[in-house]
Amino acid sequence: MQITETVSEGLRREFKVVVGAEDLDKRLIVKLEEIKPRLSLKGFRPGKAPVSFLKKQFGKSMMGEIVEAAVTEGSQKAVKDNALKVAFPPRVEPVGDVQQVIDGKADLEFRVLVDLMPDFDLADVSKLEVERLVADVGDADIDDSIHRLAEQARTYSPRGEGEAAQSGDATLIDFVGRVDGEEFKGGKADNFNLLLGSGQLIPGFEDQLVGAKAGESRDVKVTFPADYPEAPLAGKEALFAVTVKEVKVPDPIVIDDELAKKLGLDSLGTLKERLRDQLKREYASASRLHMKRRILDALDKVHSFSLPPTMVEGEFNGIWQQVEAELKREGKTAADEGKSEEELKKEYHDIAERRVRLGLVLARIGEQNGLTIGNEEVQRAIAARARQFPGQEQQVFDYYARNAQAQAEIRAPLFEDKVVDFIAELAQVKDVKVDRETLFLDPDEAAEKLKKAE
Repeated sequence: MQITETVSEGLRREFKVVVGAEDLDKRLIVKLEEIKPRLSLKGFRPGKAPVSFLKKQFGKSMMGEIVEAAVTEGSQKAVKDNALKVAFPPRVEPVGDVQQVIDGKADLEFRVLVDLMPDFDLADVSKLEVERLVADVGDADIDDSIHRLAEQARTYSPRGEGEAAQSGDATLIDFVGRVDGEEFKGGKADNFNLLLGSGQLIPGFEDQLVGAKAGESRDVKVTFPADYPEAPLAGKEALFAVTVKEVKVPDPIVIDDELAKKLGLDSLGTLKERLRDQLKREYASASRLHMKRRILDALDKVHSFSLPPTMVEGEFNGIWQQVEAELKREGKTAADEGKSEEELKKEYHDIAERRVRLGLVLARIGEQNGLTIGNEEVQRAIAARARQFPGQEQQVFDYYARNAQAQAEIRAPLFEDKVVDFIAELAQVKDVKVDRETLFLDPDEAAEKLKKAE
């Protein structure tokens, strides 16, 4: 077996591997000698068939396995002999006609393509300066939450006979929608509960039911939004035949101990305490999300090194498939985003590079500091996932038990969060007080808002 390095550029290595036809033939003979004692063939005593005969009988079928084993051996040897730290399993590309090799008429030749792990120095995370957005849970926040709960628990009473529906009323309706005179999928419902003014249905639909009375039928004309998710309906005019079966007026909202009891608590005071604790957890979670983003931004800023091409392309391909699927679902193209396809691909390729770089940095930090994810942590995460599917918990557990890749997808974010928390303990974290609205913005939007306020 001859192994020759043909490419050494950055993190890319390529090798040419040649295994001579004579070498393959010797391997075949050794294999035949191994199975010979176990063979019982017509015309020969057990184990006494000559190798030349076995070669004619089984040579071609066995040569495929020998070639496969030689390819595996060659790729592993190229990596081991050159002490390479690979970032991705080596890829193998055959050279020449493999059938000629199996027939014993040609040497086996193939290329081994290897992406190397980059060698880089970690920045001192204790010198990272990051901001953590924080907000206080005030009495007004508690009152707003209680009011929302009261609205959700609100009761409704039938309007008087002949009274017209107003915005805010609850209605029970049947409807059938048609576009160009034809019914369309999802355009029909019976006993549909609709709160007028909720924006639950297509813009303009609910407005046209204001003034309707119980027992009345109306034609509602609307136009589907241009960006409607169902592309065949986007921008289309539709006519809905609506029958109003009930009209109910909202009862006054009363916030007292009785409201708390409806929600399973003993008093309004207890409800407020529970809400305060819940809001504190929600605020802390939002605050951590902003801090995590700032930490990742800071890590990306202080680390710059070459990335394994195959790893980047794999990440980009996964992202781009999602982008294409989303554009197709919305009936859009790259031009609708105000960019050419090349510009859009460049943007997402940059995102792929960032993800790979940060993944390598976080992995190195975790490795150097002995950070790992135990099986019990994975099981707790799987249990949390299972609780999201009531009645199907066992199927969820079985899925993860059988699927190592799915377990890896659970483990990866757990590891990332553990490393981020480790960094947060060492970094110079500055708390920045913001209002509730800013705290719950997307990290990019929050950063832009704070920048404008400076």
